[in-house]
This record gives sequence, structure tokens and C-alpha cells, in this order.
Amino acid sequence: MSRQRYTEEFKIEAVKQVTERGHPVAEVAARLGVSGYSLYQWIKRYAKPAEHRQQEGDLQAENRRLKAELLRVSGERDILKNH
Repeated sequence: MSRQRYTEEFKIEAVKQVTERGHPVAEVAARLGVSGYSLYQWIKRYAKPAEHRQQEGDLQAENRRLKAELLRVSGERDILKNH
């Protein structure tokens, strides 16, 4: 069974129906044919302004990069320590 993929615009519009227009999550989810869980996840992600989401995304990318660098440097240090 393949999962339905929704566009970002679709998700943002669904979130707006809940956050801006005040419709209940269960009603919007049923009307759009999505699960309540998915709609709650979209609200968590898209209820923030786009610029704030971009900043969070940038911070997460930087965090991933720094973790990878730390892992690499720690490995190099361990190699040098063992020799």
C-alpha cells in the first residue's frame, strides 16, 4: 500500500483552515481525507511563519554539519591516541 503524498501548499492550506479559520482538526482531516495525526504534524511544522521555519531549518542543517564534523574529528583523535 503506497502512501499519498501531499504538496507543501496543500499542507499549508490545511493548517490555515485550523489555525486561522478555527475549524476543528477532526473536521478538516475528515473533509480532506487525511489522518488527524498527519494534520497535527503539519500544524506543528507549518503553523510558524515561513521565515521562522527557514531559520529552524538552517539551524538544524548547521547542527547536523557540526555533529558530523565532531564525529570525524573525534575519530581522528582516537586514531592518533592509539598510535
